[in-house]
Amino acid sequence: MRRRLFAPLAVLACMLLAACASRLPVAADTATFIVVRHAEKVDASHDPDLSAAGHARARALAERLGELPLAAAYATEFKRTGQTLSPTAQARGLAITAYAAGEPAAALAARLRAAHPRGTVLVAGHSNTVPAIVAALCGCAVAPMPDHEYDRLSTIRIGADGQPRLLVERYGAATPAPAATP
Repeated sequence: MRRRLFAPLAVLACMLLAACASRLPVAADTATFIVVRHAEKVDASHDPDLSAAGHARARALAERLGELPLAAAYATEFKRTGQTLSPTAQARGLAITAYAAGEPAAALAARLRAAHPRGTVLVAGHSNTVPAIVAALCGCAVAPMPDHEYDRLSTIRIGADGQPRLLVERYGAATPAPAATP
């Protein structure tokens, strides 16, 4: 009886130790950049607020990132990028650092990598800037982002070996394709 109880507990203890061991080096030696486009906007004006769907997506981002500790959050000077990161930043007591939307992606990536050699950084941009930012951070080819796409979440992990790894996922409600015009 005692042996039957001990075996499952031993397996569970080994699994917990392995999980802890695999997470600690990642946090200590890895820089992670999570890059998203701002969420849906209320209209096509120069500096619009987020729409109801956009606010829902911003909350979905906060939920998607869960309790992930963040070292910093960056958004352009436009309201929609800051509003997209706001629920996530507020949940962690982080201020959002503004950067110029027109800053060259290579310069921004170099600045982010220098300022955050470890930890996780959240960055919000625009459909015409996010692919270039991701490409500059990972040193890889990145698909363009159509204007109707709001659900792409790109994670770039740079390990102690300096090699970036890109993972592209989706978050929140799926972005519907625009209706075809006859």
